[in-house]
Amino acid sequence: MGQLIFLVEAKTEVRQRIQSCLDQAGYSVRTFSTINILREAEIAQPRLILTAMKMPEGTGLDLYRHILQSYWLSKIPLMFLLDPAFPGQRLLALESGADGFVLNSAVSEDLTAQVRVVLQRHPVLAQQQDLVIDVSAMRLSARGMEVPVTSLEFRLIEYLSKHRGQVFTRDQLLDAVWGDVQFVTPRSVDACIRRIRKKIEPNPDVPTFLKTVRGTGYRVDAVAVWQLPAKEVCDCKTCKAAITSHNSAQHRA
Repeated sequence: MGQLIFLVEAKTEVRQRIQSCLDQAGYSVRTFSTINILREAEIAQPRLILTAMKMPEGTGLDLYRHILQSYWLSKIPLMFLLDPAFPGQRLLALESGADGFVLNSAVSEDLTAQVRVVLQRHPVLAQQQDLVIDVSAMRLSARGMEVPVTSLEFRLIEYLSKHRGQVFTRDQLLDAVWGDVQFVTPRSVDACIRRIRKKIEPNPDVPTFLKTVRGTGYRVDAVAVWQLPAKEVCDCKTCKAAITSHNSAQHRA
């Protein structure tokens, strides 16, 4: 499979032509006819987003602004597909700060050349974990920095991280984390979530790690690894394999 590109274009004929061009160049392409791609992009983490300027339910500029607000998606390069019938789009693309643009009528060689240039400017970086959880020391690091948490906050974020992507209701979290503690209500979960977000989120007002699922509850989308106690770590092949296996399992969870 080639590098994954998200293609966002409302016009069927344009979308199919560009997809065929990128397919022939060896890329893996997922197509969309609206700008509502944020959830899919967070999961799939494409190497490039290629979007038209004019789209149903908004514009390519709207999509780009939403992407810039996301900790994960802001690292993904974005190019605009410009319609030659609207010459003013070129100025908008230049002023937006996007990574590039190309006419949607461009011949295949020009299109793939522009895509290749943008991808070369944004090489694949080694994956950085969003959260590092040290159970033995009850320590939590977010985006490479240790953050102070209470024992309750630690237990909650660790429980959610173990079930990455799974949605839990407030009552389920009360049972799993609070247990038999008395005088707590579902609102206790909300208050704890707010405190955690202030500590781990790049922007607590637009959370990307700890998400609210309206009408249901909460889920963690952050990629977490578990740090083993120092006394358990050595340089032998067996221990290295165990650590790799442990973190891989948590990443898939």
